Amino acid sequence: MELNNIYYGDSIELIKSIPDESIHLILSDIPYGIGYEDWDVLHDNTNNAYLGSSPAQEKAGAIFKKRGKPLNGWSEEDRMIAKQYYDWVMSWASSWYKVLKPGASAFVFAGRRLAPRCVIAFEDCGFTFKDMIAWDKTRAPHRAQRISCVYERRNDSVSAEKWRGWKLGNLRPLFEPILWFQKPYPIGGTLADNIISNGVGAYNEAALLKYGISGDNIIRTRYESSDSGLHPTQKPLNLMKILIELTTLENQIVLDPFCGSGTTLLAAKELNRQYLGFEKEENYFSKAKERLAKSNISNMYFNFDYAENS
Repeated sequence: MELNNIYYGDSIELIKSIPDESIHLILSDIPYGIGYEDWDVLHDNTNNAYLGSSPAQEKAGAIFKKRGKPLNGWSEEDRMIAKQYYDWVMSWASSWYKVLKPGASAFVFAGRRLAPRCVIAFEDCGFTFKDMIAWDKTRAPHRAQRISCVYERRNDSVSAEKWRGWKLGNLRPLFEPILWFQKPYPIGGTLADNIISNGVGAYNEAALLKYGISGDNIIRTRYESSDSGLHPTQKPLNLMKILIELTTLENQIVLDPFCGSGTTLLAAKELNRQYLGFEKEENYFSKAKERLAKSNISNMYFNFDYAENS
């Protein structure tokens, strides 16, 4: 498997070709398991209402067309979704652990509702849960329904007036959690020793300052015009650059096993990092490959440690 490439296929299988303890950072926007699209259904639930939608959702735009039922309206089978999401994360998290260098970080974008299951799965595979970074998106779509409108359609003016100003659904989701995991360094040594031997383990505060961010665990980035249109959950390029510069040096290797439209890979390329990406949806794989090919930056480095182990 050659560096500075994106590969088409299932990351659970593809990652087996990566040498153990050769990767300096894994940065990935994994599926959230909330039924966003068909590729985000990660359970055995055959309930045909799960990806259903109301007429109001159909009119609201693509992002809301396939929202499921209210959480308290789920059947017992629906309630197994969270457990099965944990099982799905467990099916690949141990492979991430194997390929990362001791002391290396893994950043995972995870949905707010199932993020706790992701944390537990990673811990059960040996990772240390280092921190949760709040990504302040500065914008977010919001379609919480006014309950008064429901009662008005029922011609129940008394209830409509009583509950005016109340809504159904969630607050505007202006932040997303970025889960920060770390592979433990060898027992008996120190983190300072590990940084010398493996080149990872510390974080670069100066990198945050360069992007106008203090050393806090809240990152505020805004979307640029180029940060949308390729994938329904596409993340800002600068956000990925911040996380890469926070934890790696030039020429180190960044892996994204669920790379979608390739934002992580493009960020790594523009920062003179080596990169590897996996994507099993052919449409997004093609977009990522084309996006990387259009970048006029070429990686001028080669990591000999990786080559010797491959």
